[in-house]
Amino acid sequence: MSISSETSKNHNKSQISIDNNDEKIETEKINSSTWLERKSFRITLIATFTALSIVLGYTLAYIPNIEVLTLMIFLSGFIMSKKEGAIIGLLSAFIFTFFNSVGTSIIILPLFIYQLIHYSTTGVLGGLTRDFLRNKEYFKPTEDLYVFRIILLFGFLGAIITIIFDILSTLFFYGLDSFVALYLSGIVFTIVHQVGNVLGFVFLLPGLIQVIMKLID
Repeated sequence: MSISSETSKNHNKSQISIDNNDEKIETEKINSSTWLERKSFRITLIATFTALSIVLGYTLAYIPNIEVLTLMIFLSGFIMSKKEGAIIGLLSAFIFTFFNSVGTSIIILPLFIYQLIHYSTTGVLGGLTRDFLRNKEYFKPTEDLYVFRIILLFGFLGAIITIIFDILSTLFFYGLDSFVALYLSGIVFTIVHQVGNVLGFVFLLPGLIQVIMKLID
């Protein structure tokens, strides 16, 4: 009886292990794309994301503190990888800020450099977020991403990215002496920026990920 019971336990453990491995393989299939394995397609996608980020950035440039540049760069890193996200963030930020008709930041070199670093980091963060969610059972990018845990994470990241950008860009633009007074004087525009980005990350980002993942699946 003892030998039979032990054999049964080992069999059950093996079956559980096989089931877990099958589930892991299935999850990896869901979260991968044969298209993204092609170098030519990845280059095309980098160009497409960069162009979209810039065009949408210029489209909303005259609306105070409403922008989708952050969302698009984060999305690019999420869909592709940390490396491509950083490249897209760097290219998009350089072209958008250098040729911005509202006012280029190149005349304030520390601010310009910070913007390049910030948006590159945003692309990397998109890739890191994808890596974090990759093997989560509730992460099904081709089905439904409007899951509470996912939209909560996206909303939190959107808020953090925007808050850091608003604080540091104001600091680099005005300097430490005038920072507090000028930051508080523009707090309404800052709140609009933060609310807009959080809503974009919560309501637009999951849907965009689903659409793109279905297209390249």
